[in-house]
Amino acid sequence: MTEVKKNYEDLEALFKPRSIAVLGVSENKYKIGYLQVKALLDGKFTGDIYPIHPSASEIAGLTCYPTLQDVPYDIDLVIFCVSANRVEAGIEACVEKKVKAAIIFAAGFSETSKEGIELQTRLTEVARENGIRIVGPNCVGLVNVSNGLIGTFSPAILTVPTDGQKGVGYVSQSGAFGVLTYMAAAQNGVSFNYFVSTGNEMESEFSDFAEYMIHDPNTNIISGYLEGAKNPEKLKSLAKEALDRNKPIIIMKTGRSTAGSRAAVSHTGSLAGSDKIYDAFFKQAGIVRADDYEDIISFSKLFQKDKLPTGKNTVIITSSGGRGINEADRCEAYGLNIIPLSSKTTSEIKRNVPSFASVSNPIDLTAAASVTNPELFLAPLKALVEDPEVDNIVFTEFSHSWTAESPLLQEFIKICNCSDKYVCITTFTLDGMSYPPATEELVINGIAVVPSHLNPIRGLSKLVEYGQYYRENQKNNETTDVESDKKYDVESLLTPGATLSEAQASEVLERYQIPTTTRMIAKTAEEAVEYANNIGYPVVLKVDSPDIPHKSEADAIRLNLTNDAEVKQAFHQIIANASHYKQNASINGVSIQEMLADGVEIIIGAHNDAVFGPVVMVGLGGIFVEIYKDISFRVAPILRKDALEMIDELKGKDILKGARGKAALDVDAIVDVLLKVSALVTDYKDSIEELDINPLIVYENGVKAADAMLVVKNKTDLIATIRG
Repeated sequence: MTEVKKNYEDLEALFKPRSIAVLGVSENKYKIGYLQVKALLDGKFTGDIYPIHPSASEIAGLTCYPTLQDVPYDIDLVIFCVSANRVEAGIEACVEKKVKAAIIFAAGFSETSKEGIELQTRLTEVARENGIRIVGPNCVGLVNVSNGLIGTFSPAILTVPTDGQKGVGYVSQSGAFGVLTYMAAAQNGVSFNYFVSTGNEMESEFSDFAEYMIHDPNTNIISGYLEGAKNPEKLKSLAKEALDRNKPIIIMKTGRSTAGSRAAVSHTGSLAGSDKIYDAFFKQAGIVRADDYEDIISFSKLFQKDKLPTGKNTVIITSSGGRGINEADRCEAYGLNIIPLSSKTTSEIKRNVPSFASVSNPIDLTAAASVTNPELFLAPLKALVEDPEVDNIVFTEFSHSWTAESPLLQEFIKICNCSDKYVCITTFTLDGMSYPPATEELVINGIAVVPSHLNPIRGLSKLVEYGQYYRENQKNNETTDVESDKKYDVESLLTPGATLSEAQASEVLERYQIPTTTRMIAKTAEEAVEYANNIGYPVVLKVDSPDIPHKSEADAIRLNLTNDAEVKQAFHQIIANASHYKQNASINGVSIQEMLADGVEIIIGAHNDAVFGPVVMVGLGGIFVEIYKDISFRVAPILRKDALEMIDELKGKDILKGARGKAALDVDAIVDVLLKVSALVTDYKDSIEELDINPLIVYENGVKAADAMLVVKNKTDLIATIRG
């Protein structure tokens, strides 16, 4: 049978079914089958519910049916409350009944054993052939609060309020952690309109559910918990679509440790821990990375679709000097700028506040504002909204005497709404203080109130980050960044399973028009002298061997040779040292190269990541990459803006700008090499495993690759890639 093509619209049967059958219903009120039926009833599911039980006539007041086939009506969704060994028969019954979707709670599939993997694979094929969309197995289910679909056995879902701010979808690759986040959000005034626990992602995976939410008119934010992307290309494409629609995607991705790093031949491969790649991928795609679940909640409370922060410049207004300083420290720690205020702004504020107030940033109105003179909160606001340098205004306290009807509150709201400044309130978390009486009126009018335990300053920094993603995306939509699509033929140079010698790797680079040193390969000392004279002194001699990628370790490199005698002596030393270092090494000869003038060393590389495919790296050379690991990554293919961002992320980037009176270096030439390396590894992603240009020497005008190393996938890897 031909596989049915998947579409996000097919997920309607999961999220908005007209009818649900519960398979494995129990009369025991403590078993999953009963709990699931009760959850649908308590959630006030708007469709029909058909409990399936072999003998009972009625459960929880609902008519039971012995089998799915005995239900005389169409069934959109089946919820499986049965053990793993009964799921296959249930899926076959779904096929016969032409069921459109299923939720499978049971564990015992790909996460447990070879037999479990085989069973899951078999069921996946059946589901895809028959167009059945599935959540799970090994999951806690799916929730849609808009229609009462509580498709989960977790009773905790129904214990939290559902009257908070909606419009946030949540997809989780962890069931229990997902439920805890759902509950924490609800308890803090954010009711996820959708919750999906993806489980083993048998038929539908994380990005499928995100796609549905992006197209859902009632969802403004897509959030989630991710352990690993199954389809990063789709997720990247969806992120672009979400940015076009001004729907942020904010994801908590676990695994920041270096445990995922692997040993590799190249510097790039050994430095590329999986978390670094995810970080780069999120930045490239415009996905906000949450550090913890609080970020998802605070971001959701802070997000206003029609008023995004326009920059990082932030002013704090406080009635507690200590708290103002504390929040200023947080702002700086999370990348927000606590800017000095202009003389014009400070003069205007001084005119309207007591002499004992501080009008520097943070602005300290003292306890008078909170206790006896709440009108003082208005004075700095009026001046700050007129200051073009200010992007964000943060109040660390707010009046508890203002109610929704208070004229001063309405004036406050009017000032905020008539300005493009982003204004929010971050209260201290104490009983009776977390939310001022006017909170509901403030939130209705687009002014977020977020208590400190949710880390609102970090949430604001994430929102500022998203605002930057959104504006850049709008700009890129107007001006297309076109890169060359010319593919150069290097296939004959990429011997499967080989580590290419420097000369061979350099030939690959040259075909992609990446500048390399002039070189000749000498087989004898006499040839070495002849070639050195042809190139011109001074010269460099290096062993050229695919088996010795790191020549300095073998003491098989000599620099700055200035005459024939030095070249002849160096030739014999290099051959002897290389042969001693690795007795069975294949030695092509000794490479005679021009001695490059001094410049700044950087490293540019690439490796084929197991999840994302080709990944490009740039870093400052020498100790910067070896010790400080001053590097930046992006997933190929990259655009010019990506290359510029990579360079800007380097801690030592000022060296390239011309530190300590030195001339600025040719950053455009670095960008050009990054783009060409990206094109090379994208064109030959099925062949190239790792690539290093180390060092690439950067000058005021131009760059040159002084050394290169390239590892080609072996034949079994190539076959696996083709089959995959």
